[in-house]
Amino acid sequence: MVKKVKCPTCSRLAPWSPDNAWRPFCSERCRQIDLGAWAADKFAIPGAPLEADELTGDGAVRFSAPHTLN
Repeated sequence: MVKKVKCPTCSRLAPWSPDNAWRPFCSERCRQIDLGAWAADKFAIPGAPLEADELTGDGAVRFSAPHTLN
């Protein structure tokens, strides 16, 4: 028996299986609606707002390429 979950966009039941390419969504349309909402800043991950220098990379921790053994 395939488990069914509520689509986060429309609340219809969607199969949770490898056969559902859009899981947890019921369709590509619902997946695109959700992606558009994230792109339009309708959703946000909670946390303190970033300062301008954190966005531009000024003062950010810099990483170097990993060292290789010869």
